[in-house]
Amino acid sequence: MSTFGILVGGGPAPGINGVIGAVATRALRRGHRALGILDGFQWIMQGRTDRVRELDEEGVEQIHLQGGSILRTSRANPTKEPAHLANVVKSLDALGIEYLVSIGGDDTASSANRVARAADGRIRVVHVPKTIDNDLPLPHGIPTFGFETAREHGTTVVERIAMDMQTTNRWFFIVVMGRSAGHLALGAGKAAGAPVIVIPEEFPRRPIQLEDVVRVLEGAIVKRLARGRPDGVAVIAEGIMEYFDENDPILAEVPRDEHGHIRLAEVPIARVLRSAVSGALASRGVKVTIGEKDVGYELRCGYPSAFDRDYTRDLGVGAVDTLLDGQSSCLITRQEGRIVPIPFLEIIDPQTNKSRVRGVDVASDSYRSALALQERITAEDLADPERLAAIAAAAQLSPEEAKRRYAPH
Repeated sequence: MSTFGILVGGGPAPGINGVIGAVATRALRRGHRALGILDGFQWIMQGRTDRVRELDEEGVEQIHLQGGSILRTSRANPTKEPAHLANVVKSLDALGIEYLVSIGGDDTASSANRVARAADGRIRVVHVPKTIDNDLPLPHGIPTFGFETAREHGTTVVERIAMDMQTTNRWFFIVVMGRSAGHLALGAGKAAGAPVIVIPEEFPRRPIQLEDVVRVLEGAIVKRLARGRPDGVAVIAEGIMEYFDENDPILAEVPRDEHGHIRLAEVPIARVLRSAVSGALASRGVKVTIGEKDVGYELRCGYPSAFDRDYTRDLGVGAVDTLLDGQSSCLITRQEGRIVPIPFLEIIDPQTNKSRVRGVDVASDSYRSALALQERITAEDLADPERLAAIAAAAQLSPEEAKRRYAPH
C-alpha cells in the first residue's frame, strides 16, 4: 500500500473538492492510502508533518457538490528558499508519501515541478490545473476547471448591473478578476452583452498607459451618448494593472504576494478609471454618472456547475491513474474525453522557470466577434462624416479633435 498526498495552492476555484474527492476515492479503491495536506505548502515547507488529514471514502463522498476546499489553500512558496524546498521533500518522505497530487494555478504548478526535481524521482508528482483566470497553457479550447462556473456567476452579476444602469441612466465600471489574462472578463462581459470589455491583451504596447485605457472607456460612453443612451457597463480585467509600469504612482507602495505578484486587490482600479474618465468628460462639460464594483472573490468558492463537477472528477481519477501508470512531473488534462498528461517541461518557460501564461487570442474569430458586438468607436465611425459629427457633439469636441482622441491604436 502506497500513500497519496493531496495539496491545494493559490486562490480558490469552484471544483477543488471534486478533484480532492476523486483522487482520494480512486486511490483508496486501488488499495492505497490518501492524505490531505492542509494549507498547501505552508506547513510542510517548515518541516511540519502534523497538519494533515486522513481521507476516507465516506468523508469525501459528497464534497464535489461543495465550493471551497476542505484542505484549505495558501500561497506559500516553497521555492524561494532552498531550505524550504528541502523541508517539503523531507516532510513528504516522513509522511510516507510516494505520490503527490498538487492542485493549483501557474505558481503551484511551478512549485510542484521544483518538488519533483528535488525529490529526484523518489516522489512522483502530478499537477491538476486550477484557476478561474483560465490562463494556464492548456491546449486550445480546453478551460481550466473553475473557469466555467466563475464565468456563469460573473455573467449574472454583469447582466443585473446592466439592467440597473438601464433603469437609472448611469454607467458602472465592473473590474473582474484575472491577473495575467482577460478570459474571465471577456467571457462574462460577452455573455452578458456588455457595451465595452477591456482586457490587457488588446494593448500591444507595454507597459499599458492609463490614458489608452481611458480613451477606450470614454469612447464607448460617448458613442452611446451619441445615439441617446446615457447608460451602460464596462467590464474591465484587473490584469490591465499587472502590465502598467511598476513605477507608476498608481502602484506605489502596493504590496506583493509570496510569488512576487502585485496584490491587485489592493489597487483601486475601478476608482482610478472612474475618476480619470469622468474627469476627462467633465472638463468638457459632459456629465455622466459612473459607479464601480470589483467582481472576483464572490466567484471563487461558489458551488461548482455540473460541467466543473464532471470535469474535476475526471481529472482526479486521471491524476491517480497517471501516477500508478508510472508517469510523473506532468499536468493532468482532459482532451476529447481522454486524460492526457502534459510534461511540465512543455509548459514551463525556461527564462522565468514558471508556467507560460495563456492569454486571450486577439486574432481569433471569437475575439473579433466580441469586438464587433461592443460599442467602441471604430475607424469606420470616424471616417463617416455623419457618425463623426454625432460622436464629436456628444464628446463636446470638434470633429478633428474627436478623430485625434478616439482613433483606434
